[in-house]
Amino acid sequence: MAREVPYGNFNYVVNFDGSEEFGGFSDVSGLGLEITVAEYRAGNYPLNHPRKIAGVHKVPDVTLKRGVINSTTLWRWLDQAMNNGPDAKKEITITMQDESRNPVQVFKLHSVLPMKYTGPTLAAKGGTDVAMEELVLSCEGIEVEGLA
Repeated sequence: MAREVPYGNFNYVVNFDGSEEFGGFSDVSGLGLEITVAEYRAGNYPLNHPRKIAGVHKVPDVTLKRGVINSTTLWRWLDQAMNNGPDAKKEITITMQDESRNPVQVFKLHSVLPMKYTGPTLAAKGGTDVAMEELVLSCEGIEVEGLA
C-alpha cells in the first residue's frame, strides 16, 4: 500500500564516495534537474506549431549548510579541489529517511566538486547563534533511487 503522508524534510544523511559520512548538515538545497527543449518545425509539417524536442540536461548547484564542527574532512576535499582539479571529484549521496530512520529515497550526485565555501559570520554579541558554514557543490549528474 502506498504511503499517504509525505515524508518530513528533516531526516537525511549526506555521504560521499559511497560510505564516509560527510557531516550533519542542517540544510540541503538545489536538488533538481533541468532539461532544455529545442523547438523544431519541418517545412512540410501540416500543423502551424513547432515540435518540442528534448535536448541536453543540466543539474543545478547544490548547497549544503551546517554548524561548524571540529572536522578536517571538508577542508581536505577543498584542498584536493584547489590543487588537483578534476581528480577531486566525488560521488555524493543524500539519503532521505522516514520517521524510523529507514532509507526511503536516495539522491545520487555524480562528478561533484566544491565550487564555493562560505565560512561563519563571527560576532561577539548574544552568544546563542550557531556558527554556520556553507558549501556550494557543482554536479554533473543526478540520479534518484526510491527505496520505499
